[in-house]
Amino acid sequence: MRAPPLFRRLSSLLCLFALALVACGDDDASPVDAGLRDAGEADGGADAGPPPRDAGSDGGTDAGPLPATGLCDPSAEPDPYPAPDAWGPNHGPGGPRGEAATFGEDALWENCAYLSGGETDVQHHNLVAMYDGYLVMPWAPESGGGGMTFWDFSDPCSPALRGRGTSETMRETHAMGFSHLGGSWAVVDHMDPIALTFGAGGIEFWDVSDTSAPAKVSEMDVPGFFYPDAYARVSLSVFWEVPYAYVGAADNGVYIVDATDPREPRYVGQYAFEPTLRVGQVQVIGNLLVATAAEGPRAVLLDVSDPTNPVPISGGDFVARDAEGEPREAYFTNVANGFLYFARKDSGAGLMVYDIRDPSSPTRVGSIRSEGGGGYVFVKDEHAFEGAGSVAYVYDVSDPADIREVGQMNLVGDLDTATPIGNVVVLSVDADAEEERGSAVTPWQREPDTRAPRVTWSWPADGATGLATSSRVGVTFSEFVDAKSAFEGSVRLYESESGRRVLGTVSAQETIVNFHPFCPLEPGTRYTLEIPAGGVVDYVGNAIEEAFSMEFTTAE
Repeated sequence: MRAPPLFRRLSSLLCLFALALVACGDDDASPVDAGLRDAGEADGGADAGPPPRDAGSDGGTDAGPLPATGLCDPSAEPDPYPAPDAWGPNHGPGGPRGEAATFGEDALWENCAYLSGGETDVQHHNLVAMYDGYLVMPWAPESGGGGMTFWDFSDPCSPALRGRGTSETMRETHAMGFSHLGGSWAVVDHMDPIALTFGAGGIEFWDVSDTSAPAKVSEMDVPGFFYPDAYARVSLSVFWEVPYAYVGAADNGVYIVDATDPREPRYVGQYAFEPTLRVGQVQVIGNLLVATAAEGPRAVLLDVSDPTNPVPISGGDFVARDAEGEPREAYFTNVANGFLYFARKDSGAGLMVYDIRDPSSPTRVGSIRSEGGGGYVFVKDEHAFEGAGSVAYVYDVSDPADIREVGQMNLVGDLDTATPIGNVVVLSVDADAEEERGSAVTPWQREPDTRAPRVTWSWPADGATGLATSSRVGVTFSEFVDAKSAFEGSVRLYESESGRRVLGTVSAQETIVNFHPFCPLEPGTRYTLEIPAGGVVDYVGNAIEEAFSMEFTTAE
């Protein structure tokens, strides 16, 4: 997957020479580019971008723009659906529940435990997740060299080590995706330690089937990667709408990787934005890709009905503004419940919230300004969690037009991340941590989380017509869901009239769940996506109680 060493060495040396002359990798684009339209205004024409660049047009790639291969068998006869709860059980005990997750008032908002990845962990942490019933904590600095550590998190104030794996090429990862297609896999950001000389980096894949010994299995270098500039030409996030991984690659835009087999990922192509968008966060819900700027106010919405050929959505290129109408930079963003949450970092921290349920007309809903400078934001039920550098905030976002602060949490260091898991939060710093205190566990509610997850939004929208036969369908849940619980029995796609099952794969990342059909859909056919009760569960094991269904129709 990597360019030949000689080519990589020569190209990198040339770039280093250019760096000395013309500041190779510098970005001279203004954070608010002229011509970008505000949400709600007429399209200013700035949302058209060039088509993706095929692999092979960039020297050093060894795979062409191939679709996900080996998945479609038109002669395959579908078996009956598995029961919605036939996905498990997990090997681990799951998130905090019962007496171990019951706290007194004096325990709230106070750190009760600390997490360190191991001897080689430099205490540079970001988000955490639950996988296979264990807490998984990736750790690595932006310069590379880190790993994954798994914990028994059933007693959150006394977490027990499950296992760890290390990778010299793993870099600071701001997102982490999972797949159960042909195994149990995870994807994170990647950079060779020799990147300063060779310019090698992108994403890497891990086998997490044994959480006591997770192991890296492959890496995928993307063209144009360049370090030490930490923002201009590097991979900042990855979203795995299985089988395709979409890489948020700063000024390089978005890379598309066919990860049908994570042991042999294939580079498909690149989407470059015009004007340049320094992509930090990238997320995909069905046919909709959301890309937002790292340390900028801009967001761009793309149609990925053809998953390898993103197309700009007219009206879907906008800048985030505060209550006074001023453009404000955000450090990172997150899609939740049909809304896009910006973690403000310009003239304070806080949130800016936009309704993107109509991607052609994003609309500002509300905002709040807090002290600090925003890092990352996550949403669970009616609450948003923001790391703001010196402090972490919990907000009530039950009414996004009237956001209110609920509480604050603290951890020494650059506190950028606060990940909610049940009634506790895992705080993480990515610099200046105390020894072995890169992450901390903080209770924020007294009683254990017993609330069921809910489907809150779907894309395509219910009743959509004229969809491409290459479409995928996605939904958002009210909170993070167990990736293994989102499978072919708990997320079902079938022809509405005949009831014929559509074979495909299901993937979940944070609150987003996607269904990818193995074969193209039939033209002129109505389909139903159904999520039955009792299948998908949240991080602490609460199962969905309210079934969900929506319909769409493909083009003739």
